[in-house]
Amino acid sequence: MQEITIGKNEAGQRLDKFLAKYMNLAPKSFFYKMMRKKNITLNGKKCEGAEKLSEGDVVKLFLADETIEKFSQVHIRKTQAVNLDILYEDEDILLINKPSGMLSQKAKDTDTSLVEYVIQYLLDTGQVTEASLRSFKPSVCNRLDRNTSGIVAAGKSLAGLQMLSEVFRDRTIHKYYQCIVEGEMKTPKTIDGWLLKDEKTNRVQILKEEDKEGQALRIFTRYEPLASNKTYTLLKVTLLTGRSHQIRSHLASIGHPIVGDRKYGTTPPPRACETYGIHSQLLHSYRLEFPKLCGQFERLSGKAFEAPLPDEFLRMAAGEKLWEHGKPGA
Repeated sequence: MQEITIGKNEAGQRLDKFLAKYMNLAPKSFFYKMMRKKNITLNGKKCEGAEKLSEGDVVKLFLADETIEKFSQVHIRKTQAVNLDILYEDEDILLINKPSGMLSQKAKDTDTSLVEYVIQYLLDTGQVTEASLRSFKPSVCNRLDRNTSGIVAAGKSLAGLQMLSEVFRDRTIHKYYQCIVEGEMKTPKTIDGWLLKDEKTNRVQILKEEDKEGQALRIFTRYEPLASNKTYTLLKVTLLTGRSHQIRSHLASIGHPIVGDRKYGTTPPPRACETYGIHSQLLHSYRLEFPKLCGQFERLSGKAFEAPLPDEFLRMAAGEKLWEHGKPGA
């Protein structure tokens, strides 16, 4: 027999939905049969599965441990802990400065990504348990390319995950990037186009007009030059739409590829990569601004968070004298 006390991350959903997560290999008919026989109860009473769970409710499974394990395939793959650069943390969310070279989410089962590192951090600090991960799994809510650094937001609780998912989906949260591009750019501008992705090659191309098949997506990118030495320009970039590889491909399409970008940049990469030890594109998600929020998340309303620029970014900005008001990206 197992007794489960419903916490805040399980509350608000139907009992049968919760059971389907807890024993994810069991057919629905099994749950309903067990509830009819009172082998599964809610707060000591017979239940039907449609009941809405509340925090503090008690679900009892009068089943053999072997049966529960047989129907559960929620394996938590332990990973080596890493020192996450945490910019902000509360009971619901985490803001992390992701380094270049780390996946935001797994591309295949054998990958280890920021999601796994976050879960390992929460396990190590006692904020989640292997049992609680059966019914709710913390995750990231925005993705950066593997070799793009900067702020990634993760939901630790169901409420936090839902809030972050909503503000990223409706674009009320504002994301700002900095990058160093080849060539001189003098004036701020908003550029548009159509982005077409090739899933097989994981590359995109920028079109000047919509394709005949209607598969390309309309994109808008805003950039503002912060400093330039005629050979390179330090840019502040705002994503008005958020598509795969948008900043990298869009800037490359107008003749200003990001330094270090081996997919959309020059081949071979510029000598600056060797001079400053650059191994990936100098694109950094440095600032996140929350919209006005009420209720549970009022504490984050209008707040802004910034992630320091990576060392290789600073090395090149200093070496090429790309700074404003005394430091890069001020």
